[in-house]
Amino acid sequence: MRRFRNFTGNEDTSSEINISPLIDVVFILLIFFIVTTVFIEETGVDVNKPRAASAEDLEKQAILLAVTANGQVYQGGRSVGVDGVRSVVASMLENDASTPVIIQGDAAANHGTIVNVIDAAKLAGAKSVSLATAK
Repeated sequence: MRRFRNFTGNEDTSSEINISPLIDVVFILLIFFIVTTVFIEETGVDVNKPRAASAEDLEKQAILLAVTANGQVYQGGRSVGVDGVRSVVASMLENDASTPVIIQGDAAANHGTIVNVIDAAKLAGAKSVSLATAK
């Protein structure tokens, strides 16, 4: 005796892939990468830093200032001038007063200009002012 099975489509045999857990994992990874990313603000100007044998790497986020060979001072890609250093550094130190200031002076920059920038940063309240060098 033969038995026939009726395939009329009334049976619910659909197989779907649930992508909700996948979307959750993607969002968690996205949040992880956003939170752990460190955004470094560049000065926006290329300078030829002098070499130093005693150069050390800084581990912390810092305020970067660049002094070009012709005496212009840049911060974040815009020219602030020596007179604007004090106000720029003071406003950036409002968030964290212990943030170090790093001056990237060109090897051909005037020594007096760099000293004026250091002085303006100190007067703005910077506790640590360093000069950037190449290793």
